[in-house]
Amino acid sequence: MSFRLFKRLRAMLGCGLAVAAVLASAPALSASDTLRVATEGTYPPWSFKDASGNLQGFDVDIANALCAQMKMKCQIVAQAWDGIIPGLQANRYDAIVASMSTTPARRKQVLFTNKYKETTSSFIVAKDSGIKDVTPAGLKGKRIGVQRGSSQHQWLTANGYDKTATLVLYDDTRQPELDLVAGRVDAIIGNKATFYSGFFKRPESKDYTFVGPEFKGGVLGDGNAIAVRLDDTDLCNRLNTALDAIMKNGTYEQIRKKYFPFPLM
Repeated sequence: MSFRLFKRLRAMLGCGLAVAAVLASAPALSASDTLRVATEGTYPPWSFKDASGNLQGFDVDIANALCAQMKMKCQIVAQAWDGIIPGLQANRYDAIVASMSTTPARRKQVLFTNKYKETTSSFIVAKDSGIKDVTPAGLKGKRIGVQRGSSQHQWLTANGYDKTATLVLYDDTRQPELDLVAGRVDAIIGNKATFYSGFFKRPESKDYTFVGPEFKGGVLGDGNAIAVRLDDTDLCNRLNTALDAIMKNGTYEQIRKKYFPFPLM
């Protein structure tokens, strides 16, 4: 089979069984292996460190559930977002479970499993800001806070916000919220479910509100999935099988209800 045909199959089927059959000779992980997982670690409620420095959160629980389903040990590490794909490519870990959006650009760098949740993005502003229009023209001259390298950062740039407003970039998701409250930025954009279960659960959020429509698709991606290396089709298939199992046996819903009162799929 030619490499061009292989790439076409992979594009159509992701890490489906047809591609796995083509790569049947690739080395497979045994049931006793340790799955090395990277997550972001500063992105509550998806992944964060508790007072003892232990990783917690929805993505951490999902990773542990998948490892248990595959009868593998889980080794989960925190990795800064802008280096998370390079770390995977450098073989520092085997999979990324970090609410990563399945954008077209990322599909060229990693192989995604089936999605395990949907995602939408929204702006937040102060209630008394007078901001109603969140188009590039509507935010002209404003300062917009966003996590560096995130899909929302890419979306802002792709839609010309960097030409009308000042993009203020952060290495995590909490700092933009703090700067919004402190008045150092006029608006922030990020994952709506994250804002709902994090920022809007804290007292300082009472004077702030979502504004404008929800955004999804395109560079914001088609939901969130687990990323593995482009040639790691065997692991991708095993993760898909495990994902299907935890969704059918109720484990996924138990984890979801622990963090969110609303469905994620």
